[in-house]
Amino acid sequence: MKNEFVRYQASVPNDRGSYPGIFALANGLAKDGKLSSQDWASWRSANDHYDTAYTDPTTIDRSIYDRTINPRAQSWFKCSAMHLLTGVEFYTELLTRYGVGWQVLYSHDPGNVLYEDDVQIVVAPY
Repeated sequence: MKNEFVRYQASVPNDRGSYPGIFALANGLAKDGKLSSQDWASWRSANDHYDTAYTDPTTIDRSIYDRTINPRAQSWFKCSAMHLLTGVEFYTELLTRYGVGWQVLYSHDPGNVLYEDDVQIVVAPY
């Protein structure tokens, strides 16, 4: 079967047992003040680009990432969303530079779909 979805996430689980995605990992570095001023500016620019490039699922369904309702919700890009996937390299390089482990996963069926649009899905993993 052909892999239709791709996810970039932490290589180890967090304290809750979940594997945060690379955007959450990079946002954590920024929030914790760990980024250099140049990296912070690049991170902010990259986030601004992604914020305008595709829909934040929480603007459609505020409960999508609610830990009580969907405690393990994960977002996956569709492999066809090449215009978004090309920018992911910035995040993976940033995480690598700051010693944050990450991995890439591919799947044709990553879980029960909670949300879908033309570039992504959010699932409750099996």
